[in-house]
Amino acid sequence: MEEKEQFFLEIYNLGIIKFGNFTLKSGMNSSIYIDFRPIASRPDLLIKLSDLLLHEVPSYDFELICGVPYAALPIATTLSLRSKIPLIIKRKENKGYGTERMIEGIYKIGQNCLIIEDVITSGDSLLKTIIDLEKEGLIIKNIMSILDREQGGIENIKKKGYNIRTLFRIGEVFKILKKKSFLKKEEIHMIQFFFIKNNIKNIQNKRISYEEKKEKISHPIGKKLIDITLKKKTNLIVSADLIDTKKILKLVSLIGDRICGLKLHVDIINDFSYSFINYLKNISIEKNFLLLEDRKLCDVGPTNCLQLHYGIHKISSWADIVTAHVLAGSMSIQNLNLPYNMGLITISEMSSYGGLYDDNYIRKVLNISLKNPKVIGTVAQRKVDDRLLLFTPGIHFYEKKNNLGNRYIHPVQAFEKNGSDFIIVGKAIFQSENPKITAEEYRNAGWKAYENGL
Repeated sequence: MEEKEQFFLEIYNLGIIKFGNFTLKSGMNSSIYIDFRPIASRPDLLIKLSDLLLHEVPSYDFELICGVPYAALPIATTLSLRSKIPLIIKRKENKGYGTERMIEGIYKIGQNCLIIEDVITSGDSLLKTIIDLEKEGLIIKNIMSILDREQGGIENIKKKGYNIRTLFRIGEVFKILKKKSFLKKEEIHMIQFFFIKNNIKNIQNKRISYEEKKEKISHPIGKKLIDITLKKKTNLIVSADLIDTKKILKLVSLIGDRICGLKLHVDIINDFSYSFINYLKNISIEKNFLLLEDRKLCDVGPTNCLQLHYGIHKISSWADIVTAHVLAGSMSIQNLNLPYNMGLITISEMSSYGGLYDDNYIRKVLNISLKNPKVIGTVAQRKVDDRLLLFTPGIHFYEKKNNLGNRYIHPVQAFEKNGSDFIIVGKAIFQSENPKITAEEYRNAGWKAYENGL
């Protein structure tokens, strides 16, 4: 292991890992790009790499070596020279001239071929090479890669029945780099976001409990929400997107015992009044749930502050939690003068198709959220840092996309795959024939999904 670590630190200095916003060969977007091609300019490192790869191969029963075009070609060539096993070259495409062959070199039907890949992401380009080699009558028993990005590629290859090994895994190499202090603070944030997004097991293989989460949350409203959740055994927040106060109060009287929070859009209510707010506040205290105003503040700081404290709704006088976008930057939520007992939820990602946010934007929102002591959590459709509560909208028992562009996911997916802390359900409950029974069904599903994820 020490030899492998030392080798990776040597090649890291060649700039093989880049941080930014990249589109990979697989079509995936990533904040991390890994490129082993610079090693081709260092014969000494090519030799070390080929020796490490050969050491990992279970046996020398292969008769040919082939590199996935084109980044793995110099590695495969060096490995061929070191092992004295013939090399064949796989083209990416038929050039339409010369021999027009896809496989160059001397080989026979029935020969075993070792395939070399540099980086495994989805495994698609590797599978294409396998198919082309098998069309020529070659047998594929062993595959070696330098690095597995742990995004499902290795599993995809194994499901097809192939034996594949990798020299490094991405979680492993970043642990090495962090241990040796090779990474800048911003790079560590990018890596953590990458790990969270892709649920890489080296970093995090299961969700933490609400009790553990409470220890990480500093804001009193965040702690209070967790206390309510544990006491009532519900992580359900109902979105009451209704325009009539009587309908809202009727809904709350039916479902209040089954929720930990009620989400409102007060600016859509036709008959809004402070008597309504006072009545609703009393119910929330009696039935023990919090009021969340989904205002989605999205302006410069001074304007956000005015929208929060003034106007007809005076949100800060009654809401326990308010939501905000951070398109205007960190200062837009820095000086909102929130009361001590009011928390802030940022919007990282919404439950809609075609959103303009990308991984880079979401990462920046999470960084801003973590640095603001008033932020208790964020809205997103993916796993986030354990220091933030994760609120997942678009929850429905029937996963679907409606004609308004909204996408829905099942509570199980929200908790077990995305690591959610709270699910937000709207129309599925308040438009149902029996909101009380439906709310109980979602409460049960959300709580079981949370427990199963521990």
